[in-house]
Amino acid sequence: MPAALRNTARTARLPHRVGRLTATIVAVAAAGVLLAACSVEGSFVAGIGSDGSVATAAPTAGTPGPSGAAAALLTTIPVKGRAPHTDYDRVGDFGPAWKDIDGNHCDTRDDVLARDLTAIVTKGSCTVESGVLNDPYTGKTINFVRGVQTSVAVQIDHLVALSDAWETGAQQLTQQQRETLANDPLELLAVDGPTNESKGDGDAATWLPPNKAFRCSYAAKQISVKAAYHLWVTPAEHDALARILSGCPGQQSWTSALAPTVGLG
Repeated sequence: MPAALRNTARTARLPHRVGRLTATIVAVAAAGVLLAACSVEGSFVAGIGSDGSVATAAPTAGTPGPSGAAAALLTTIPVKGRAPHTDYDRVGDFGPAWKDIDGNHCDTRDDVLARDLTAIVTKGSCTVESGVLNDPYTGKTINFVRGVQTSVAVQIDHLVALSDAWETGAQQLTQQQRETLANDPLELLAVDGPTNESKGDGDAATWLPPNKAFRCSYAAKQISVKAAYHLWVTPAEHDALARILSGCPGQQSWTSALAPTVGLG
């Protein structure tokens, strides 16, 4: 074939090659996004959406990972009545808020805010000055701004209230184990302040998040905490948790990265 004709043929094929190359690049990029999404979905470190889904965030050290089915884990937790509330001391028994539990030189509150909020602005390497919370308890979007009058809009909830933990086995833990429980990322969640205050010391039998879409995840996290720290559930609490999970039998539980470091797990 004459050179001029060969060049004409190559030029004619060029758009097809470019099209195939573009399609390949798009496919690879899409695969990368899917892999990244799968990686995030398997981690508790990300923020939690109003529907119970996990939002994008970077993993941090000590992040608890997913375990087996929450309903199956519930069957392994002892069921019995509450221990006496006598001599309960929030600070004395569980330590002051908030410790630097993972040794990253940031306190636990800032760690949780950085994990659960999006669009965060920090002061220095730790202090979260502002951000946006997609509140799992209400489904509302809350603009967080640090300040004497504004910080309470977003609070860090202990999924298993520490008073409840005290009455369901924490009295038998060591001081170090209780302080680890109080600062374990598995046990903590940034939520709407007034809603957290309405929860008080309630367990699943007496209080549930208003956002029904989050209740399966909420129940699974409470079960995960109680299992990790060798706590028990009351009969009413057990029945409430089982009832919630009956509507989502595939709901996963989580394991704690910190409980084994203090002789639990």
